Amino acid sequence: MSDTSLTPGAAAPKVGFVSLGCPKALTDSELILTQLSAEGYQTSKTFAGADLVIVNTCGFIDDAVRESLDTIGEALAENGKVIVTGCLGAREGEGGGNLVRQMHPSVLAVTGPHATHEVMEAVHTHLPKPHDPFVDLVPPQGIKLTPRHYAYLKISEGCNHRCTFCIIPSMRGDLVSRPIGDVLTEARKLFEAGVKELLVVSQDTSAYGVDVQYRTGFWDGKPVKARLFDLVRTLGELAKGYGAWVRLHYVYPYPHVDDIIPLMAEGLVLPYLDVPLQHSHPDVLKRMKRPASGERNLERIARWREICPEIVVRSTFIAGFPGETEAEFQHLLDFVQEAQIDRAGCFAYSPVEGAAANLLADPVPDALREERRARFMAVAEAVSADRLRRRVGATLQVLVDSAPGLGKKGGVGRSYADAPEIDGLVRLLPPEKISKTLKVGEFTRARVVAAEGHDLLAVPF
Repeated sequence: MSDTSLTPGAAAPKVGFVSLGCPKALTDSELILTQLSAEGYQTSKTFAGADLVIVNTCGFIDDAVRESLDTIGEALAENGKVIVTGCLGAREGEGGGNLVRQMHPSVLAVTGPHATHEVMEAVHTHLPKPHDPFVDLVPPQGIKLTPRHYAYLKISEGCNHRCTFCIIPSMRGDLVSRPIGDVLTEARKLFEAGVKELLVVSQDTSAYGVDVQYRTGFWDGKPVKARLFDLVRTLGELAKGYGAWVRLHYVYPYPHVDDIIPLMAEGLVLPYLDVPLQHSHPDVLKRMKRPASGERNLERIARWREICPEIVVRSTFIAGFPGETEAEFQHLLDFVQEAQIDRAGCFAYSPVEGAAANLLADPVPDALREERRARFMAVAEAVSADRLRRRVGATLQVLVDSAPGLGKKGGVGRSYADAPEIDGLVRLLPPEKISKTLKVGEFTRARVVAAEGHDLLAVPF
C-alpha cells in the first residue's frame, strides 16, 4: 500500500462540506467532520476555496431531492471535485442505475447514508492525508454543526416499518441500535463539553433495542438494558448532574412509551414528545401501513396529560394521502382539535419515486392536497395559539440562544416546549434588573407577558 501522506510542512488540504436534510443526517455529517479533523484536514467555508467538496444529501421528498441535486451541481460548477453521501446517494434512477451519477456523472464518489468509512476512503483517494491522526486535534465530543449549547444524539439507524409513503428503509436499512454504553458515553462527553440540551434522534426512537432483544450492556461498571425506558432514565439522571435538558424526537406512540411519561413528570427529561402521527383516521393509517390507530392515539395522549399535565406534544401530518375522502380529512381536523396538539406541521402528500403509495387508487388532485394542507394548518395554528395564550403569566426556564447587546438588551431563547428550528421561540425583553445579563447557552427564568403567533414574549428576572 502506497503512502498517500503529504510531505512535512505542506499546507493542510481543505474540504468543503454541505449538510442537508434531517438531524439524523446532521449526526452523520458530524461523524465525517470529526474524522476529517482527526486526520488533519481543514474545512473551507466556500466551494472555490476547497480542494474538494462533500455534500451530505437528503432524498426523502421531491423538494429535498431537487435541493440536493442543485447543491451538487453548484459544488461541481464552483469546485469540480465532489463526493456525495447521504440518503440521495442510495436512490435508484431510471433503469436501476444510481440517480446521482445519472444526473451528475462527474462526481468523484457516491455513498449512501451512515457511511463515514466509505466517505473517508473516497477522500483519501482524491486528497492525500496531511499526516497520521493525533487524538488531541479533535475535542472529545467530536466536531458538531450545532451551536455549542445543544447537540443531537443519534441512538439508532434505520427503521423496521414499511410505511407506504416512505422510502427511508430502502436507503438506511432496517433498525440497528447503537450499543447503550456507546450512546451514554457520547452523551457524557457532550455534557462535559458544555451542551445544555441533548436532542435524542433516530428513525424510530421508541424501537430502540428491539433488534438486539433489549440486550444488557454496561456503562460505568453498571448493567443497563438497551431499552427506551432504561436509556431515557439514565440519560435524564446524567443530564441532571450537569443541569442540562434531554428532549425526545421521533417517538412512535407504542404502549411502552407510557412508561417514560412519569420520568417527565419527575423532571428527569423534558415533558415534550415529538410523535410522528401522520394521520388520525384508521383507514388512512391502514393505507399508510402505520403502526397505530387514531383512536388509541387519542386515548394515549389524554393519559399522558393526566400523568404529566405540562407535557407538550408535537407532531407531523400528511394531507391528501391517496384515497383520502373529505370525511377522513375532517376526522383529522377533529382529531387535532380534540387531542390539542401543541405543535403541528403538515405536508401536502407528495409522491416519492419508489414508494408503495404511488400504486394506491384514487390519488387526490394536487390543488385539493394543497387546499387541505392550508385548512389543516389554519385549524392546527388556532389550537397552538390558544395553548400558547394559556402560558401568559407563567414563569418558564428559558435556554438562551442569542443575546445581542452584551445580554442587557434582551435576546431569543426557547422553553422546554420549543425544539430548535422547528418550534416557536421565547423572545426575551430587556431584563427587569439592571444587573441581570443574558448569556448564550445558559438558562434564565422569565415571566411570560404575551403570546405572538408561534412565539412567547417574556421578561427575564
